[in-house]
Amino acid sequence: MVQDPRRVAVIGTGTVGASWAAYFLARGFEVVATDPGPGAEAALRNRVAQAWPALEQLGLDDGASPDHLRFVDDVSAAVDGAEWVQESAPEREELKIDLLRTIDEHCPSEVVIASSSSGLLISRIASAMAHPERCLIGHPFNPPHLMPLVEVVGGQATSPETVKAALSFYRSIGKRPIHVRREVVGHVANRIQAAIFREALHLLNEGVASVEDLDAAVLYGPGIRWALMGPFMTFHLAGGEGGMKHFLEHLSDPYNTWIADLGGEFLTPQDAPAILEGIEEEVAGRPMDELVARRDVSLVKLLSTIEPL
Repeated sequence: MVQDPRRVAVIGTGTVGASWAAYFLARGFEVVATDPGPGAEAALRNRVAQAWPALEQLGLDDGASPDHLRFVDDVSAAVDGAEWVQESAPEREELKIDLLRTIDEHCPSEVVIASSSSGLLISRIASAMAHPERCLIGHPFNPPHLMPLVEVVGGQATSPETVKAALSFYRSIGKRPIHVRREVVGHVANRIQAAIFREALHLLNEGVASVEDLDAAVLYGPGIRWALMGPFMTFHLAGGEGGMKHFLEHLSDPYNTWIADLGGEFLTPQDAPAILEGIEEEVAGRPMDELVARRDVSLVKLLSTIEPL
């Protein structure tokens, strides 16, 4: 594996790829990007420019500059001389299989290839590679230029050295990687997120609360605690002096009652009208650029002040 990579190839420059590019640039890397979409280069440079003020507030590494971004027309040119590859193409299995095979063909075998896939299995999308041992999932939580989490998932052919190198690399650039030790669809964070959304959808469909109030229930309740601690630590503290032991002994029954009553809702086309109407009311006409800017400002404030327990 390449030690201390400094030249990164970003393959796919949509929302996730552009955010990754901005973050790598902020860490002082040279970034070479490619995307076949029309107007991709202009869109990428615009997204990097939008992300830069937030990155400046968080602090730039020596040599950090958007000027270190280069856009090329094809994958082979992007990975030529690359020391790390971050693939962020659309979430379509066949597309990623072909793309990873192409990257593999043109990239030196000691370079790690990380896919940003949010839910696909790396063993499947790396199945056509000649060197699948150097390929894994490096799934960032969105937006990657701000959110610390990266889920690292090895496949059946991924070498332990590749996993170790990925965890080390992401830590070295200020991320908080976790090692997902077994392949599951959706990895970890998105499965937890989906479970919460499933219950929110159930409560909406049952007429228990509106879209806005369901968002508020998370934002002004457990969401504040979740900025400081995860579910296990939350319940450990909920147990008081007895900690998790007290929680399990005395609060398991009521908690299991809630679990038993949870709905098994699935998102269907029939749900769309109520959801869209509710979110339109909550957004209240504010443009997406304003919402994204406010999100980034709030995330920067939060990231600069919280100290997880």
